[in-house]
Amino acid sequence: MATETKHTTDLVIERLFDAPREQVWKAWTEEEQVKKWWGPKGYTAPVSTIDLRVGGRYVSCMRGPGLDGNVRDFWSTGSYKEIVPLRKIVCTDSFADEKGDVVPATHYGMSGDFPLEMLITVTFEEREGKTEMVLRHQGIPEGVMRDLTRQGWSESFDKLDASLADRQALRKAA
Repeated sequence: MATETKHTTDLVIERLFDAPREQVWKAWTEEEQVKKWWGPKGYTAPVSTIDLRVGGRYVSCMRGPGLDGNVRDFWSTGSYKEIVPLRKIVCTDSFADEKGDVVPATHYGMSGDFPLEMLITVTFEEREGKTEMVLRHQGIPEGVMRDLTRQGWSESFDKLDASLADRQALRKAA
């Protein structure tokens, strides 16, 4: 009996933020900072818990419109595999329920093509006072889900950019 292979691919997004690397790092590693930008346009992040150590876990909640148009919470979780302060984060990524337990993507009405566990690698490089960030999200199904995931990350990074600009403005005003 033949088994159908689910085709996944790496999603890579590069962004240059007009902020020092330390601020971009904190935006990824401090719970209150993550809440300011996590999730695409029209979504909020009411919950973010981070145990930033190898073997530690994160649990995040995005709140926004579900496939039926009603407001819904979308939970994710993962564990940290590698942390190089100010330079690199490697963590697993899974859909989760409100307790942080891993659930399949179908729990949220999405395609069953998503693996239960994916991998995210984020690197941060200083570039003349700015920060080049590269995100590699491994395990995303090819096709429309990959396109939607790219859009979601890109909109999240737009929010991150705005949050960093707000922090820069506050620093200059102080």
